[in-house]
Amino acid sequence: MIVRSKLNWFRMLFIWHGSVLSDILPQLLLVLAIASFVTWSHGRLFHHQIPLTVAPFTLLGVSLALFLGFRNSASYDRYWEGRKLWGALLNLTRSLVRQSLTLGGLEPADPRVTEWVSLLAAFTHALRHQLRHSDPRLDLDRLLSPELSAEILAARYRPAVLLTSLGRWVAARSREGRYGEMTAAAFDHNLNGLSDVLGGCERLAGTPLPYPYSVMIHRTVYIYCFLLPFGLVGTLGVMTPVMSVLVAYTFMALEALAEEIEEPFGTLSNDLPLEEMSGMIEETLLEMAGRETPVSRSEPRKFVLL
Repeated sequence: MIVRSKLNWFRMLFIWHGSVLSDILPQLLLVLAIASFVTWSHGRLFHHQIPLTVAPFTLLGVSLALFLGFRNSASYDRYWEGRKLWGALLNLTRSLVRQSLTLGGLEPADPRVTEWVSLLAAFTHALRHQLRHSDPRLDLDRLLSPELSAEILAARYRPAVLLTSLGRWVAARSREGRYGEMTAAAFDHNLNGLSDVLGGCERLAGTPLPYPYSVMIHRTVYIYCFLLPFGLVGTLGVMTPVMSVLVAYTFMALEALAEEIEEPFGTLSNDLPLEEMSGMIEETLLEMAGRETPVSRSEPRKFVLL
């Protein structure tokens, strides 16, 4: 996620870090080269002119803008749904810690509360690692007992196995007589909420936008931008390279941004900062339980928060 303060209108024109310009600069330079060649050779090279006008590009540009708008809306819906799921994860874990402290008479210093908080934090980190296909070993070894950590690491769907461990913790407290049937049901309701969050994240991660649709948009954008100078040169003359690059920047930047946020749990510049969010969730759970919060929080690198 890009994290930086808003600048004045003039400085916003020249922002490099935090924009997609670095990703599409080679393509823009290629459009500039094509447009410059078309402008220079117009009516000179073998005294031949390609019979293209601006009219077909106007019609195609309107259609392309609509398609890109739909693509961006679909991608942002996925991004926003991912953010809502992680917001629900924060609320549910906080509620579960609060319930463990207020409904069963456990003190914050009780080792059972420490175990509960560690399980919830481990679930959060395990979910992040599953979504990003990274190794959760360091986080699980830090939070769980060696036996439980080894059990979780041996599983394929580690957050789901941790949900079972959370349920066992509630069952153990019920057997101790700390939680009655209604209280255990309240815990189970929030654990079901964690299961819904896990399933929602897995659905988003496992169901990308249809690949042929992305390919069609990508091809159309690039063919349009590469052919645009031929339609503009007869009307704009020497200004053809400038306007071609400006139009190409608009379309290519929209397409690149939509491709980034389409997978909200990745590690690209505009994806959700899952590392920061999981660290924040662990920190707030420790604080609620009266523990120190020595959680290592990530810092933005070149205005990018992972």
